[in-house]
Amino acid sequence: MIGVILVAGMGTRLMPLTKDIPKALLEINNTTLLERMIKNCINVDINKFIVIVGYNKNKVIELCPKIAEKYDIDIKTIVNEKYDVTNTCVSTYLASKFIEENEQEDFILVNGDNVVDSEIISKLAESKNTGMIIDNFKELNEESFKLIIANESLNDDKTIANGKIEDIGKELDIPSSSGEFIGVSKIVKDDIAEFNRILEELIEKDPQNYYDFAFKDLSHIKTIDFVLTNGLKWTEIDDHTDWKNAQILVDELENK
Repeated sequence: MIGVILVAGMGTRLMPLTKDIPKALLEINNTTLLERMIKNCINVDINKFIVIVGYNKNKVIELCPKIAEKYDIDIKTIVNEKYDVTNTCVSTYLASKFIEENEQEDFILVNGDNVVDSEIISKLAESKNTGMIIDNFKELNEESFKLIIANESLNDDKTIANGKIEDIGKELDIPSSSGEFIGVSKIVKDDIAEFNRILEELIEKDPQNYYDFAFKDLSHIKTIDFVLTNGLKWTEIDDHTDWKNAQILVDELENK
């Protein structure tokens, strides 16, 4: 299995912290967000990584060999040259297409601005199918990337079974939503070609699309496991409030 980490974005809402570095190189307790996520993936025996870079790419490209040597892992960097006029759909496609053409392995896909309880990655890695981590505890708001999952039922292992994504996006009605997609997912090798085909269509429609939307169409032709957080904590880091929350969360996770 491969770990794919997206770190190409500019992080404008975190200025001036991101004036000279991408969000993923921000440090909490002397560890970058990138290294912290890589460590989470190493815990589930992932030793190959693809990091998609863009904004201040050289800073990440210089750091990756040091992390690779420290943990005895392989890290490949791929550049999204159009990071400033595209979104995560393009960055994801660059990694997923490379894997389709060269590796043919399952991969875990994570946003580089996330801090998560390592158990979240472990739960996802255990999924036999393509899977998405869904927060079923956190109170939803207008910024939450919400899903409406139709025909859902709950398995004994706390995954949603037989679900199809009826709709996905930030604008969805909160009471109708099944939860929030946290930006952590897994694509099994047998689904990669279809996943890439859907990404291509999304990019053609709008290069600013989020990869998250690809799971809607994929859920209607492939089996997707919706793995619930059930209270396991995480945060994305979009703005300064998120940054403060992330520091608190890291302290909490390190003292579990």
